[in-house]
Amino acid sequence: MNIVLASASPRRRELLSHFLTDFVIDPAAGPETPPDHAAPADVVRALARAKADEVAARHPDAVVIAADTIVELDGTILGKPSNEDDAFRMLRTLSGREHRVYTGVAVRQGDRVLCGAERTRVFFRAMTDREIRAYIASGEPMDKAGAYGYQGLAGVFVERIEGDYFNVVGLPLCRLGRMLEDMGVTLL
Repeated sequence: MNIVLASASPRRRELLSHFLTDFVIDPAAGPETPPDHAAPADVVRALARAKADEVAARHPDAVVIAADTIVELDGTILGKPSNEDDAFRMLRTLSGREHRVYTGVAVRQGDRVLCGAERTRVFFRAMTDREIRAYIASGEPMDKAGAYGYQGLAGVFVERIEGDYFNVVGLPLCRLGRMLEDMGVTLL
């Protein structure tokens, strides 16, 4: 059975490689246009589904796995920062606060599609402007939703989480495992 990961994320590739050794990487290239006025879980499900649909057109017989992650704070969705000033703004806003990370996952084979979303609550400690600038200077936040990577340097800012750790990294493994099992892919 051919399996395709529709993501260029090194974090998703690494997480998936813990369970599957034989899969192809073919990232979706289409625009990430979220539906208007949708709840965060609906946004990530729709974006993951669009990625899965795009890549499945190139791999019609494969099982395609796609995901999309966002950070939500007070009803505002924080995607990837557009520049360092945007990253600073996001991190300053998250400092000392709780926010939510949503990851949508879509698994598609032929006409069969399974979609789901996972939510994890993340609690940041207060950060100084110096800490935020030093973190941004590392380059780590520039390709991540909410301008941080929990699994990296930003781990020192996280007081606690409630929910799936892997969801915050970008691929909720428990949910994905159940979806793959439903598609006939055995992980263990």
